[in-house]
Amino acid sequence: MKISYVKATLSDIEKMRELILPEVQSGIILERSEDEIATNIRSYTLAVIDAQLVGFTALHIHTKYLGEIRSLVVKEEFRGQKIGETLVGCTLDEGKALGLQKVLSLTYKQSFFERLGFVEIPKESLPEHKIWADCIKCKHFPICNEVSLIKNL
Repeated sequence: MKISYVKATLSDIEKMRELILPEVQSGIILERSEDEIATNIRSYTLAVIDAQLVGFTALHIHTKYLGEIRSLVVKEEFRGQKIGETLVGCTLDEGKALGLQKVLSLTYKQSFFERLGFVEIPKESLPEHKIWADCIKCKHFPICNEVSLIKNL
């Protein structure tokens, strides 16, 4: 089983939305509209096995120093095979190549990100535009159990 890690194209949007739907419905990941994904298509990296989309993530840039890992998802039957870890690695490599100094994640999977070298930070230390632009869309807002983590590149 060979896994390819590739940048997303506009033709991937429908498959991406299908893959993430269960996580959106459970409130784990924020829903992104087709237009929002299209606008940010260059930020997505996909994991593909035999032409089947099995996972993806995005690198969102907040400032010239800070990026964020968003929408990390791996199809349930493919979890435990280091696909998520590799997707995060691809994202971190991309962030380094762009010149970012730090990458953050807001997540319910704290131990996963800690294994990858992320450390917990207070949510209050996040940029305000991050909180209001995304968090207000969440069905858990303002009572949120997500953990903020950051990694220096």
